[in-house]
Amino acid sequence: MPRAVAGPEIERLIQLLGRLPGLGPRSARRAALALVKKKDLLLVPLAGAMTVAAERIVTCSVCGNVDTSDPCIICTDPTRDGRTIVVVEDVSDLWALERAAAINARYHVLGGTLSPLDGVGPEDLTIDQLVARCAGGDVSEVIIAVNATVDGQATAHVITDRLAGLPVKVSRLAHGVPVGGELDYLDEGTLSAAIRARTPF
Repeated sequence: MPRAVAGPEIERLIQLLGRLPGLGPRSARRAALALVKKKDLLLVPLAGAMTVAAERIVTCSVCGNVDTSDPCIICTDPTRDGRTIVVVEDVSDLWALERAAAINARYHVLGGTLSPLDGVGPEDLTIDQLVARCAGGDVSEVIIAVNATVDGQATAHVITDRLAGLPVKVSRLAHGVPVGGELDYLDEGTLSAAIRARTPF
């Protein structure tokens, strides 16, 4: 077992940083060391920002986004197309679409995907809330923007089935060759999807 190289407070900081996605034990130690070495410049402001975030950040009761207000800034934006809802797996997907400025619609965060192996069923996601939003009559299109995984596609099928009785158009993101992509570097699944989803030229 490796020996502790610092006091318990710093070791605790390393352990907590190591729980973040993308940070392993080594990266967590480097990050902790950078924070400690620049205590006034990094550590103290970060601690303050995290305290404020813990106190003020809430989950939007309408779409599932995280913000400092409920409903969130996207749900209350009058310039958004309220008739279109983009369904995503997680808040990170919502943020990615917003960064791309690809669409000026509203969102719905599922909170994951169906995964029988992990015991995640439809009742564990916000599918019922999505159906309720669409049943209100104000929504004309639902764009399913989940990942092209087995679990993602299974989730998309369940959502499509649940919305079948409503006057809502259901569409999904196109799959295939990315912009700037070279065919030689793409996997077989992506190439197959691109062929199936071909469009007139």
